[in-house]
Amino acid sequence: MPYSPRETVQKTGFSLDTLRYYERIGLLDGIDRTAGGQRLFTDEDLAWLDVLRCLRDTGMPIARMRRYAELARDGDGTFAERAELLEEHDRDIERKIAELREEQAKIKEKIGWYRGELARMQQTSSA
Repeated sequence: MPYSPRETVQKTGFSLDTLRYYERIGLLDGIDRTAGGQRLFTDEDLAWLDVLRCLRDTGMPIARMRRYAELARDGDGTFAERAELLEEHDRDIERKIAELREEQAKIKEKIGWYRGELARMQQTSSA
């Protein structure tokens, strides 16, 4: 069942501008059109957009997303290279998570300090 651009926006959460941009830079390829030129998206397109969202939301740069899309278009012979690209991205995500955990520990320490100060202030004012 084909989906209009509006339905695709509703189903994916991507804006129309993002869909147009992704098509222009080669992340979306082979989008069907009506006789009037309106884009028609398929379930396969929606599944691909879901992959793109995951890559984008996990911080993959556009250039690497484009490379991944190129490899996907090149067919089954690129499975090894696609796996390597995703493994590299997975390592990047792991590094980012570790960095965020370190920063979170600092924030938790600061929260603890503020809570301690508030407790001391309350003890002092009630004494």
